[in-house]
Amino acid sequence: MERAQKSESIETIREVFKNAGAVVVTHYMGLTVAQLTDLRHRLRQEGATLKVVKNTLAQKALNGAAAEAHELFKGPVAIAYGPDPVSAAKVSTQYAKEQEKFTIVGAMMGAQVLDAAGVDALAKLPSLDQLRAKIVGLLQAPATKIAGVLQAPAAQLARVLNAYATKDAA
Repeated sequence: MERAQKSESIETIREVFKNAGAVVVTHYMGLTVAQLTDLRHRLRQEGATLKVVKNTLAQKALNGAAAEAHELFKGPVAIAYGPDPVSAAKVSTQYAKEQEKFTIVGAMMGAQVLDAAGVDALAKLPSLDQLRAKIVGLLQAPATKIAGVLQAPAAQLARVLNAYATKDAA
């Protein structure tokens, strides 16, 4: 790899670390290409990405970061990341349960470094889309209840008039 390519790769990885909600660091030793493709597909469905990185380039991209972050990059490393901090962690954790050769080393959320247990806890949180849906549901619930309350007297009046009409017809 030429010097220009290395500096470009370092800058790309630095941008990933800077802009991603969370970067999940994993070991993928022993997985086939088909298994990695399946993982990439699952991550893409959730808006996340998987990238195999060279440890030396990742550590250079981490300049100034905590020592714990540098310790994550040992062995065959792939990073899963996305704008939503939860999506990459959820898919990676689920895949690690299915494939014993795929292990989660840790994660980085900004300047904070998480271990594998922290990534598991992060994966149990609701995603950004789920939180948005809950908020919309909470905002719509009072309006729906008000509409039901306002509509109830008219419905009751219609039932009473219908009862009188059927009584007179009989």
